[in-house]
Amino acid sequence: MIRHAGRDSWLTDIYLILFLALLGGLGIGMAATHTHFLLINVLFLGVTFCLILLTYFSGMITGLLVNLAFIFGQIIFAIYEEQLNSQDFIWSLTYWLVMPLLLSVTFYGMTVHARRLQTENAKLRSDLVERGAFDEATNLRTTVSYIEDTAVFTETNRRFDLPVTTMIVRIRYFQEMRSMVSDTQMTALLKLVSATIKDAMRTNDITYLIDRNNPTWAVLLFTNSAGANIAAKRIKDKFKAALPKETELTNLEVRLVVGVASWNPEKMKNPYDLMNAGIKETEYDV
Repeated sequence: MIRHAGRDSWLTDIYLILFLALLGGLGIGMAATHTHFLLINVLFLGVTFCLILLTYFSGMITGLLVNLAFIFGQIIFAIYEEQLNSQDFIWSLTYWLVMPLLLSVTFYGMTVHARRLQTENAKLRSDLVERGAFDEATNLRTTVSYIEDTAVFTETNRRFDLPVTTMIVRIRYFQEMRSMVSDTQMTALLKLVSATIKDAMRTNDITYLIDRNNPTWAVLLFTNSAGANIAAKRIKDKFKAALPKETELTNLEVRLVVGVASWNPEKMKNPYDLMNAGIKETEYDV
């Protein structure tokens, strides 16, 4: 992706330089023509800007076809002026045959590669957030931290025989309701659930946001399944009480599902096994 971004960057620069050079050439061409053609120059300049915009919004194929139609129209007009009015049109304004087409192509090329750069930058920022230690919206730790911390928790379990349990919290029927939730409501919902979980847990229990696409929270606890289930009920009760007070979410009916899984060194080999076991348990929370 970095290699493609580099290529798009220098192609954007090249198209920009060509576009500016062509604008300079167009200005020189207009200045060099006889003042008798001032009205035609202004008219063709307006048509050229329209062709550039049409190419930008409609695509290269449409832009090329309309530019070819404009060239054909100029040729017909030149023949008319040459044959009927004896105007030296075809020689003094020849640059209008190619300039609109070249300007349209270079401007389109510049914007296409600039949009690719924007898309790649947005994806890069998303990947950095996803792989980073903290989620920027909720300030919770992410999957990377969850996996690293789970390894510490399980090592503590091995050394001191302390029970390690994870809670996975999800929004029931989220995929079905996502189309009815605005971006503002989505942000408010993420923050509300995150705050509710943190408020319901003890200070030494760590909360994570491990998935933003299908909002999934995780908590690591030094307790057994029974203790985690008590905490799960506390989370649901607090969220149920807090939801009506959130003005952005008053028209939504949101319920949480919680899955609880304890570390089993005989069946689980790595932190992902514990996380996936917790996610699986959310399917049975009714």
